[in-house]
Amino acid sequence: MQIIQTDRFSAERDLPLAADEIHVWHVVFDAALKPREITAASHAFLGRLLMAYANVDAPPAIARTERGKPHAPSLAHLDFNLTHARGEVLIAVAREQPLGIDLERVDREIEIDDIARRYFSTAEADAIEALAPERKLVAFLRLWTCKEAVLKALGEGISFGLDRVAFALDANGTPQHVAAIAADAGMPDEWRLATIDPAPGYLGALAWRGAARRIRTFQHIPQHRHSGEGRNPISP
Repeated sequence: MQIIQTDRFSAERDLPLAADEIHVWHVVFDAALKPREITAASHAFLGRLLMAYANVDAPPAIARTERGKPHAPSLAHLDFNLTHARGEVLIAVAREQPLGIDLERVDREIEIDDIARRYFSTAEADAIEALAPERKLVAFLRLWTCKEAVLKALGEGISFGLDRVAFALDANGTPQHVAAIAADAGMPDEWRLATIDPAPGYLGALAWRGAARRIRTFQHIPQHRHSGEGRNPISP
């Protein structure tokens, strides 16, 4: 796992993106916005990002695959993925590299052991169940984000089966690397994983299948952002 530090700059310019890089943007919106407003705002920012990376004059049209993964048909050389929890948004962009990113907040009430038994491999569920109670939630969510990121990189949803990708876990239940994966998703050692924790109380993961890439992260806080509380429920 790789811990990424965040730099800050604006997206109001042409953006260089090397062939061996993945850029991850942390965008912070008002947490009091409604979920649909955060979705609309994050998609608008994504359009601006893609304009800057592709050096085009208008936001590209965004389509979805049969499994629901967004892509820009007119910019086939750019791959991207987006995730949000409340007002925290992560957008990953790369050249000719499918990728997936997922973000979860830790102030959740979850039936951890039951959901782990339902969605994780037996070994993973056993490891989560054996943890001290105060460690379970973070370990569960860390593993969940890693699995979701892999499935998103594949262009699949949960219906693919979260138990079809399994991770080697350390004594704290933290994923170390892909230990096993369905045959149609490649070999375990082809997969790369990085943790992206954009703010206190949020856990994120980035995954891709391919060669190692340099990860650069950036933060953008829109002007006129107001503080506030809101909830954007995300159900596993």
